[in-house]
Amino acid sequence: MTQQQLILQERPNGLPNDSTFQFKEVEEGTPKDGEVLLKTLYVSVDPYMRGRMSDAPSYVDPFKVGEPLAGGVVAQVVETKSDQLQKGDIVRGNLPFQEYIVEKSDQVSKVQTNGLDPSAALSVLGMPGLTAYFGLMHIGKPKRGETVVISGAAGAVGQVAGQLAKQAGAKVVGIVGSEEKANYIKDKLGYDKAVEYKKEDFGKRLKDACPDGIDVYYENVGGEISDHIWPMLNTFARVPVCGAISSYNLKEGEQDIGLRVQQFLVKSRVLMQGFIVGDFSDHYADAYEELANAVSKGNLYYEETIYEGFQKIPDAFLGLFSGKNIGKQLVKVSDPE
Repeated sequence: MTQQQLILQERPNGLPNDSTFQFKEVEEGTPKDGEVLLKTLYVSVDPYMRGRMSDAPSYVDPFKVGEPLAGGVVAQVVETKSDQLQKGDIVRGNLPFQEYIVEKSDQVSKVQTNGLDPSAALSVLGMPGLTAYFGLMHIGKPKRGETVVISGAAGAVGQVAGQLAKQAGAKVVGIVGSEEKANYIKDKLGYDKAVEYKKEDFGKRLKDACPDGIDVYYENVGGEISDHIWPMLNTFARVPVCGAISSYNLKEGEQDIGLRVQQFLVKSRVLMQGFIVGDFSDHYADAYEELANAVSKGNLYYEETIYEGFQKIPDAFLGLFSGKNIGKQLVKVSDPE
């Protein structure tokens, strides 16, 4: 039997387009000893994947042209030749984007979602949830009464980080790109203020929302938005840097150069630290337990934007850069058996 996989057809220069991706028919494959055959249920698309489409040095190897894209996948075991996994088990792993996958059983882990849909293993109980937790709680360390500002506040990471900051007793301000998202973070997530960066006088409205300055800035976007942040940082502010999506699709030769940040870091003795979730792998179990308990008790809300069908993966990925998604962007490929 044949199945589809999604390959990187060519490296993009700027925003990816139809030439970047190609769907390819390949054999389904049969597991050998120690392997399982997996049916893909959900695929995660994430901004960091854009960096892997280039061949510039980074913290993760680039995708290879002509080979499948890969990322977070939740799948079901449909055939097993491993003692570790049984037919019907739901698993998660960093896997190639194809409808069926043959993989060694020790390269995936069983999903425990406490009664939630398996998609939660790629959102609030997956990489985005853990990223929000570690960036905020291990680097940002908000204190009661402080002001926390989160860019990309309605996204997969921002929606969790904002609620965690609120639970820590902070005043939480979110930066978003639409009125719909502003209402979402205030009404559903409990943010104190929402500031839309596409409206006029963004800088003034941000200052009005943060009259006491900023103690923690959770950085997801970079660019001109962040240029308004640096002068507002209080003494000993903390800046966990999760991403800078505003610069991910620059064309060759373009540079994203804004306000020089060093003077503000020195003046206010600011801690600014870039990180990836793997830096905190020793703490995964504890963080997962906290997030899972918060969700089960109704103390942590989350949304997912789900596209239907394997062919929708490119559309879902590109949607990340136009701000279409609220919460985690996912693609549902199939239902479990």
